[in-house]
Amino acid sequence: MNLKKLNIRDLSNWFRSGIKPESEWGIGTEHEQFIYDKKDLKRLAYDTQLGIRKVLQELQKDIWKPVLEGENLIALSANGVTITLEPGGQLELSGGNFATVHETYAETKHHLEVLSALGKKLGFYNLPIGFDPFWKREDIPWMPKERYKYMKSWMPTKGGLGLDMMTRTCSIQVNLDFSSEQDMVKKAQVAQAFQSVVMALFANSPFTEKKPNGYISYRSKVWDDTDNDRCGFLPFIFDKNFGFDSWTEYLLDVPMYFIFRDEKYYPANGMTFREFMKKGKPFEPTIEDWEVHVTTVFPDIRLKKFLELRGADAGGLGQIAALAALWVGLLYDQQALDKAHKMAKEMDVDLICGLRAQVPKNGLKAQYKSVLLQDIARQLVQTSYEGLGRRALKLGIESEQKHLKPLQEIVTSGKTIAERHLDKYHNEWGGDLKKIFLEK
Repeated sequence: MNLKKLNIRDLSNWFRSGIKPESEWGIGTEHEQFIYDKKDLKRLAYDTQLGIRKVLQELQKDIWKPVLEGENLIALSANGVTITLEPGGQLELSGGNFATVHETYAETKHHLEVLSALGKKLGFYNLPIGFDPFWKREDIPWMPKERYKYMKSWMPTKGGLGLDMMTRTCSIQVNLDFSSEQDMVKKAQVAQAFQSVVMALFANSPFTEKKPNGYISYRSKVWDDTDNDRCGFLPFIFDKNFGFDSWTEYLLDVPMYFIFRDEKYYPANGMTFREFMKKGKPFEPTIEDWEVHVTTVFPDIRLKKFLELRGADAGGLGQIAALAALWVGLLYDQQALDKAHKMAKEMDVDLICGLRAQVPKNGLKAQYKSVLLQDIARQLVQTSYEGLGRRALKLGIESEQKHLKPLQEIVTSGKTIAERHLDKYHNEWGGDLKKIFLEK
């Protein structure tokens, strides 16, 4: 491509290039967890004796190849799968692209077993939870990744809790495909409409600095005060003309964090991508710049060459598989998708936002205009269950319905993982939060 002729159509076509026939649809998960030194429960720094670099070096002895930034080992890669570092040393597995939830379950199980065994060997705990339950923001060591320096300086100018998001939160996300622009729109609208349900079902961040924080999903609260230019709920997804072009227009007006050239980062000084394209100096915009920019927005759902569904607090193996199963059942079976989309269209933006605003504190007990979120969650889980059943018959595979069991228990009892942990904290743990490491 002639770089000087890069235009807006090129940018929206980048998203269109992700269109795949149903026979090629995949399932990908990404999940994070905190790493703590068993001796003092402090989060691991990068280059200490027991540090994140050491953890990556030990993991590398398996199948992984190192990814370096300068002299720093910042990630591992193998067969399209990566282990990466979040700003505060959270470890993230960006998993493979699989045909079934069973396969992503097996991948996750292996990863967690390897990490747990390594923790026993080196002396660390790995904890999948939505918000660090122990340490203050200033206690968290930062990882030596260049892009985080730009984000660290930018975040406080846009919200009060952006640095907490970077260093003290962990999440699960599921990545799914689309077969056309119309299919993408339908899936995106369902995913955005029911983000509150996912936030509630996977609520797992009720502690801050060793005490209850008054929230069920404090991580969700943090995201609401991070950066309104690039985070949260996107009402334009429900517009009649929503599609690849309107998503492109949204991204064009989001300020850039940086420009990446020749393995170096340069400040963008708040310039939007639209301004970058007009200016063209000192760098000519490229499609690679666009690909980087796409990764620097963090709304509830994110369009790339697939859909990222981002709203869940971190959790263990059962929760990771359950999130994948929930979305696969809803979005990869046409009958379930149509039913969920009809439900979404019957909810106006005011109701969707009203429920969403209640979730961080109230979880499934969120209620707005006499609508109870638990009732919606129950319908969605059942719709997904039915979708997974039809999908199994269509593909001739073992049903993935069993992976929904944790969610079926939650919608029946109305009690999230966060609320179960709070009960244990006040009763059998006797206020000793260290016992949370026995709950994985």
